[in-house]
Amino acid sequence: MDDFRDPAEPVDETELAIEGALRPASLAEFVGQQKVRGQLQLLLDAARLQQRPADHILLSGPPGLGKTTLAMIVAHESGRPLRLSSGPAIQHAGDLAALLSSLTPGEVLFIDEIHRMARSAEEMLYLAMEDFRIDIMVGKGAGATSIPLDLAPFTLVGATTRSGLLPNPLRDRFGFTGHLEFYEPHELERVIERSAVMLGVTVPATAREEIARRSRGTPRIANRLLRRVRDYAIVHGAGSAATTDDVHAALDLYDVDSIGLDRLDRAVLEALVKRFRGGPVGLSTLAVAVGEEPETIESVVEPYLVRIGFMGRTPRGRIATPPAYAHVGVQPVDSVLGFDDL
Repeated sequence: MDDFRDPAEPVDETELAIEGALRPASLAEFVGQQKVRGQLQLLLDAARLQQRPADHILLSGPPGLGKTTLAMIVAHESGRPLRLSSGPAIQHAGDLAALLSSLTPGEVLFIDEIHRMARSAEEMLYLAMEDFRIDIMVGKGAGATSIPLDLAPFTLVGATTRSGLLPNPLRDRFGFTGHLEFYEPHELERVIERSAVMLGVTVPATAREEIARRSRGTPRIANRLLRRVRDYAIVHGAGSAATTDDVHAALDLYDVDSIGLDRLDRAVLEALVKRFRGGPVGLSTLAVAVGEEPETIESVVEPYLVRIGFMGRTPRGRIATPPAYAHVGVQPVDSVLGFDDL
C-alpha cells in the first residue's frame, strides 16, 4: 500500500508535478497556520519596504505541514529566485561553500532537514548568515591559509522536523522561527476543496469531511488520500465525481481506517494490547514484534499514536491507553509486563 506518511518526495515525475501544482503560490492562498502566516507577511512586507533581503527564517514542525511550500512562497512574494538543497546533501564545508558562492544577490536558499548538515558546514554557515562572508582554508598544517570570500546578501530558509537537534549558535542566527502545528479538520476540508478543484474532481462536503478525518492533521496526507479517491472514482465509472461511498471504498482498499491509522499503526496497537497486555514494553521489543525497525516505530508510528492518546511513554516502556483498547476491540486488563529495553 502507499505509505501516506513518508516525508520523502515522490519519485514518479507525474506525482511530483501534481505535488507541485497543488502547492499554493502565495500566503493568501495558503490554508491554515494563521499565526505563522501573519508573522511571515509582516517580515516580507518590512523587507520589501526597506528594499533588502528578508531575515533568515527557520520553519519547524512535523513532515507534510507546508514548510517547503512556505519557503517557495517566501521567494515568490519577495520576487527573488529560489535555490533548493537539503541537509543530507551538505556533508562537507566545501559543499556549502560552493552553494553559497553561487548565490545571486537577494536569492532565497532553502535547506530542508537543516539539522542533518555536517558539523563543519554548520560552523561555516554561522559567519555566512551573520556577515555574508565565509573563510576558505587553503593548504594543510602550518602552511594553511584562510582566504575570506564575500557573499551576495541572501535569505536562508531552513526547515527541520527536529529543531532540538540544531545547535544554539545556528538557531540564534535566524531572524524568525516559526513552528507549524497540525491542522484542524475544518482546515483540511478547505485544503481538500482547493485541491479537488485543481485535480478536476467534484467532492461533496460529506466526502471532504471523511477524507479530512482520516488525514492525521496533515495536508500532504489529505492530498494523497484525495488522489486515491479520485483514482477510485475514475476506475469505477463515477468519472470526475467522487461520492462518500467512493471515499470509504478507496480508503478501505488502502487500509486507512476511520481515524487515519494504517496497517502498521494497527499492527503496533494490536501487538501492544494483545501480545503484551498493554505494556509497558520497550521500543526494540515492540519493533521486533511487528517486524519493523525501532527507528520506524519511533519516528513514523509513535508520534501520531501518542498525539491522539492511544499510546503513552513511560520510563519502563510504551503503554496502551483505554482508547487504544476500545479501538482494537479488547477489554482493558491490568498491566503485568515490565520490559525495560529502552
